Formats: sequence, structure tokens, C-alpha cells
Amino acid sequence: MKKYYWLLVVVISSLVPLVDLLRPGFPLTHDGIDHVARIANFYNALNDGNLIPRWAANLNWGYGHPILMFLYPLPSYFASLFHFLGATFVDSTKFVFALAYIASGISMYIWLQSFLSRRAACIGALAYLFAPYRFVDLYVRGAIGEHVAFIFPPLICFAIVSSAHKKNPHSLIIGAVAVAGLLLSHNAISLMFLPVMVLYTIFVFFKEKPGKIFFLKVMAFAVGGFALSAFFWLPAFFEGKYTLRDIVTKNEYKSRFETWQRFLYSSWSYGGTGYFSVQVGITQWIGIAISPFVIWRYYVQKNKIWIVGLVTLIMIGITLFLMTADSQFIWEKLTILQKFQFPWRLLTLVVFFSALLLALVINNFKERLQLFVVSAVVVLLLITNINYWHAKGYSNHPESYYTSIYYGTTDTGESAPIWSVRFMEKEPKKPTEIIDGDAIISEEFRDSVTRTYLVSANERSRVLENTLYFPGWKVRVDGQDAPIEFQDQRYRGLITYFVPEGKHRVQISFSETKLRFVADMISIVAIVILVAYAVYLQTAILWKRSR
Repeated sequence: MKKYYWLLVVVISSLVPLVDLLRPGFPLTHDGIDHVARIANFYNALNDGNLIPRWAANLNWGYGHPILMFLYPLPSYFASLFHFLGATFVDSTKFVFALAYIASGISMYIWLQSFLSRRAACIGALAYLFAPYRFVDLYVRGAIGEHVAFIFPPLICFAIVSSAHKKNPHSLIIGAVAVAGLLLSHNAISLMFLPVMVLYTIFVFFKEKPGKIFFLKVMAFAVGGFALSAFFWLPAFFEGKYTLRDIVTKNEYKSRFETWQRFLYSSWSYGGTGYFSVQVGITQWIGIAISPFVIWRYYVQKNKIWIVGLVTLIMIGITLFLMTADSQFIWEKLTILQKFQFPWRLLTLVVFFSALLLALVINNFKERLQLFVVSAVVVLLLITNINYWHAKGYSNHPESYYTSIYYGTTDTGESAPIWSVRFMEKEPKKPTEIIDGDAIISEEFRDSVTRTYLVSANERSRVLENTLYFPGWKVRVDGQDAPIEFQDQRYRGLITYFVPEGKHRVQISFSETKLRFVADMISIVAIVILVAYAVYLQTAILWKRSR
């Protein structure tokens, strides 16, 4: 029990900010309610037999939307599981927020205790949990993707350091799952942490001197993680050209910079950019202020951790600078930064770095002082954040609000097809209708991605399917592919097609493109290899024990 005492402190402490999630309804946040609706559409697609939901049939006023292709599916898979087990969509989403918060603290502790004292690991995990920006994600923005993504960077770092030792043969599995989890949790955050992963790999190599096989292990689990998640990121990356992504988000970063003063202190607010708090945290700033002295002590003690401390401190400075308007020239030259969309999103890195730095500081205290210092820091973290872990209010919509036609998409229009309008403004009168000619159409079957009609046409007629077109939609008339027209300005972005005179059976379905199929196959092969490797490891361990 003593071995897990400090981990227990982390878990129990992580429950305190989650009390507001126990109240009826869903916290009023910028995006929270939209996410519940998206998850409801995700589950609906799963329930219709689509293991990889890509089309949200009820979003966008009922015209459907390809947003599921571009926004992090992992939180939706977890929430769908909870709903399948009997929870409402609101409660399922709250479960994801709560469990991801707890899991992120556990993962940070697991990594830090692998090379620091358990007390220091506890403080690092609590600093990771009790940072003001974590509560911005939870109770202000309702940013479920970013929130879930916090679980995985520490696990990736743990897999890296474990790969340097033969004691943990499961490091490849942990690393691959963690990399995949990060990629499936948030696109921008994944890109943000890749340089951290590379830097930490280099440090572990020079510190542990594990040999060249170490790089092969890290590369193997990194490739494995990308392969596991290929079903999502490959289509999202290459088919993004069919959306308004680059148009809607172009130059958006210019109006989202912050000031240095607001990193030190910014009052709590439930507003948008420029209003919600971007402060790093009082306790975190104390750790940053003390860290140069501690880094020097590590250096004098010839403990190579001083390198981690120094690089971490430098990275905090660079990251904060990149969130200010002074860095605009860098954003203009280094256009990959614009993929982050909001400069203040880099606070995710600051939360990670400042937690690590505080853990390094605590670790350097003499053991007889650590208990007192740890207790003081825990109290300080709780007191300085006590006003931040509360919801502004709650929405109490019935379940049908999320499962029926929904007047939104959960993004700002960047996932809308480039040939369509950014947002629809009213529901269609009918799911399908005759717009030219003389015909009668009756619906035979409909689910999220398939619909079948019987058409009786007295002459060649044109049919409007009130669904946005996106690559993958196909129309088959009597089993034969029919051309789709989706650029008519009268029905901009919507599916239209012709049927000849006579009686016909029409099937309209959304299927995988060649790219999506290849991406799916890559992920399936990766899963098979990972499972086979896990079985091999377990068999080898059992055989070794039986000898």
C-alpha cells in the first residue's frame, strides 16, 4: 500500500474538481453541447454498422456533415461505449471528461516516478492537473479533444524511457497505443508534442546509453502509433483539401495572441479569446522562479537531469513568446504553426513543461524536507485554483435534442465542403424531392449513410437529395452508378441526380474512398501485429515463469 500512497493522493485530489460534473445537465461551455450532439451522431453511425463513423447525418440542420472525418474520434468512441452501457449522451460525455482528467494525472505520475521520487512525481502530476488552463478546457471551452489528449504525452515519455531498459518489454505496446491515442485525441496537440518526443528521445539516449536498438524501438512504436491511427489522420490530412479549412482558418491566429501580463495573472472568465484566463498558475510560476537554482544544483551534483530542467525552462520561455504578438513574424514564416489555429493553444505545452519543472524542483529537496514541502505545495495548488473548477451553469436539454436534427456542426465551418455554403440556415422541407420533371418518389429505407427510394417517373426527372455532397457519396439507379451534380448554385453543395422515365430503385450511400480504404487496411494490419506481439510477449513471460 505504501508503494501506491502518493498515486492515491493524485487520484483522490483529481476527484475534487469534478464535483460539478455530478449535477444534472451539461455544463455551459463554448463547445460542450455541440460535442454531445456530435457524439450522438457518432454513436448513431456506429449503431448503423459503421465501425469508423465519418458522416454526421443529423448535423448542419439535417443536411449532414463530414466533420467526423476531421475531428478526433477517440473521445467519441469512449462516450459511445458509455452510452451503449446505458448512460445518456450527456452523462456519457461527462464520464469522458471526468475519466480523462483522472487518467491524465495517473499517466503523469507513472512517467515521473520512473526517474524521480514518488513525492516529486505526485507534485508533478498535481501540477499537471491543477493548472488554470486545464479548467479552461473543462469548464470554459468544453474542449473534449484537448482534454483527452492530456493523457498521452506522459505515457509516450514513459514508453521512451522504458525502451532504454530491458525490464519493460511492453514499452513498444505502451508507446504505440499512446502515440495513436494522442493522434486520435487532437490533431493540433499531436503536432505540438512531436518535437518534445524527439528531444526527450535524444536526452534518454545520451543519459542511459542504451545503444542503437533504442532508436529502433522508439521508431517502431512511433510508426506503430501512426499506423494504428491511420484510419483517421490519413483521410483527415489528404481530404482536408475538399473543405473550407484553409479558407476559414487563414490568418485567424493574428487576432488570438496574448500578452505577457496575462500569463502572470488574468482574471477568471467564461468568455472567449482575450477574456478567459491564460495564466500559467501561481504555484507553477513559483516552480519556474526557483528552477534555475535547482538546475544549477543538479549540474553541480553531476546529475544529468539538469539538462532536462534547462531545456524545459527554455521551452517554457519559447512557448510563452510564441503566444504573444511579438512572435507574429515567426508564425508568418513557419506556417506549420498556423495549424494550431490559436496561439494560446500552446498553453498545453506550458502545462506539461511547468508540471515537469515543479517535479524536478521538489525532487532536489532533501528527503527530510520533502514531506513538508510537498504538503505545502499541495495546499497551494488547491487554494490557488479553488475558484476555477466550477461550471458557469447547466443546460438541461432532453435526449432528443441531441439525437434529432441539430442546428450546428461543432466547428466554425472549417470542415464544410469547399463547394457548399459554410453553414446551412434552415431545415430541408423533405429529405428528398423532385426538382425537375414529373415523378413520384417514396422512401424505402434510411439510416445515417444509406437511403433507398422507389421512383416512378413519367419523364426524365431530376432528384434533389438534401444531403451535402462529399467524396464517398454514390448514387446507384437500378444497380448502376449515376452521375452526381453538386455544384448547381440553386442547390449549392447538395446531391442531385437524374432518373430516366419509368420505375426505378435508387440507392444513395456513403462509402470509403480508395484513400480511406487503404488507411483502414493499414490500421487493421497494425492492430493484428500489435495483438500478435502482445500475445507473444505474454506467452514468453508465462513460459519463462514455468521453467
